[in-house]
Amino acid sequence: MAFDYVVIGAGSAGCAVAARLSEAGDATVGLIEAGGRDSNPWIHIPVGYFKTMHNPSVDWMYMTEPDPGLNGRRLQWPRGKVLGGSSALNGLLYVRGQVEDYDGWRQAGNTGWGWDDVLPYFRRSERQERGESAYHGGSGPLAVSNMRLSRRICDEWVDAAQAAGYAYNEDYNGETQEGVGYFQLTAANGLRCSSATAYLKPARKRPNLDIITKAHVKRIVFDENRRATGVELLRNGRTEIVEARREVILCAGALGSPQILMLSGIGPGEHLTDMGIDVLRDAPDVGTNLQDHLQARLVYKCARPTMNNEVRSLFGKMKIAAEFALKRSGPMTMAASLAVGFIKTRPELATPDIQFHIQPWSADSPGEGVHPFSAFTVSVCQLRPESAGHLLLDPENPLGAPKIHPNYLATPLDCATAVAGVKVAQRIAGYEPLKSAITEEFRPDPSVQGDEALLQWVRDTATTIYHPTGTCRMGQDERAVVDERLRVRGVQGLRVADCSIMPRIVSGNTNAPAIMIGEKLSDMVREDAKAGSVALAGAA
Repeated sequence: MAFDYVVIGAGSAGCAVAARLSEAGDATVGLIEAGGRDSNPWIHIPVGYFKTMHNPSVDWMYMTEPDPGLNGRRLQWPRGKVLGGSSALNGLLYVRGQVEDYDGWRQAGNTGWGWDDVLPYFRRSERQERGESAYHGGSGPLAVSNMRLSRRICDEWVDAAQAAGYAYNEDYNGETQEGVGYFQLTAANGLRCSSATAYLKPARKRPNLDIITKAHVKRIVFDENRRATGVELLRNGRTEIVEARREVILCAGALGSPQILMLSGIGPGEHLTDMGIDVLRDAPDVGTNLQDHLQARLVYKCARPTMNNEVRSLFGKMKIAAEFALKRSGPMTMAASLAVGFIKTRPELATPDIQFHIQPWSADSPGEGVHPFSAFTVSVCQLRPESAGHLLLDPENPLGAPKIHPNYLATPLDCATAVAGVKVAQRIAGYEPLKSAITEEFRPDPSVQGDEALLQWVRDTATTIYHPTGTCRMGQDERAVVDERLRVRGVQGLRVADCSIMPRIVSGNTNAPAIMIGEKLSDMVREDAKAGSVALAGAA
């Protein structure tokens, strides 16, 4: 098999790249996905993440190494192993981040990545239910809609947050992010809109696009000039080579992309040598700069029914199913959270540094079922952590899951912000109308008092909110993995386009930015092809 462009990974960014590069019809595109088709019906039902996360048929089911910042705990890191990638498993929340995130990338020397540069790609990708505006697109492939249900306890949290002094914001993806309100989600007519639904479904019949599933990439193939010429993959028990006449585009995510680079000889030289891999280019920062959002989950028992009550009886489940079947509304259309808040922990900050996810249910994890009592969850995370981890290949199985070291809560600021976020959540819970609805603070236990005790509670209980980024960092310095046009330094014909290229994690959920990165990359590839330039960056 041979294509002009070979795209590795059919996730949030990869689907956008493959669809856009194939739409003009002047180039052939091969999209390679290790997972299978998105035929599991739970993928398309918004609340299906309860069934798909931790399901080995569609989830890589990664596990971190014991993390010192979490008192030695290991965390599950779900990642999509299916067409659509993690956008087929995630909580559907559509969040772009802050203007300052992208302007910060540009100020670091990454020309073309400021807010004014990326906004057109957010708009191009979006089909906003509210209609087209200066901030939103109205005709893009990715459906973005309002919630199709509400729950009183979430409304009361929003009202209490306003009583506590935090402004209401109808559109956190608009002029400003700061404030409290309700999430927008990637759904249409009550069904999930993954990147596969948005981009591949309309494109899959194109004769110049081939979608190759259940194909595990072993390495990228290079010629004697260190130009990427194809991909070696394992499919149906056999090793095959897929040739790339123009470029290979790596979209395997913040865990998969650095792993594939290392397997291909691009990474920390000493580590690759220890693994028995020939070093094509010693690139010590491949796999470093791993950033994630860590969430502390406060749970409050309450006097009024929540979704915990609704799903614990057969009648309740039948009612929910009927509402979805007849109206495409109700709890089965619910994203991971209903209400949202972007808030500052200190008044001197220029932008919010914590994010709230408010859920009208409570559980130990999405895959384990709800608690046997009426309760709601207040999740709070630090938006811009200083702590950064790394990943390495597994010496016993390089093609298997990498060794993930998140390095959470490794700096004083991160620790202080985690505690401050919990205290802001507790403060809001003390305002009406929420205060009267709460019967008991379940987590943390009321006996947990003082900053040190709260920090220990966070270390003992906090978990990922599923936003790994940064492991193939974009930058202008020699250690950066890719340049501003996402070309891998020191080789030719290879780019990376996914959340791994982020120099700093964005201030919010990462699916929308990943799709934006894919959209922007497709334009850069076409521009460079038209100009006759080669995808070469950095020194040999």
